[in-house]
Amino acid sequence: MMNAQALQERIAQVESKRALLLQFQADPTLGTLSLDVEQALIEMDDLMREFRQTFPNGVVPPTMNID
Repeated sequence: MMNAQALQERIAQVESKRALLLQFQADPTLGTLSLDVEQALIEMDDLMREFRQTFPNGVVPPTMNID
């Protein structure tokens, strides 16, 4: 079970990894791995969009436990 604080920490970790993926995206030596980077960025953006729709102010209620 994940509590509200743990969920917010995980979301912050995911957001911080996006910049790294953008650096990989600009690397011309990735070859076909660039497709995986593109897909990861798309999925990460979808995840963050869903989080913001569910919790518009970015705060998870402290009484909420996530299974």
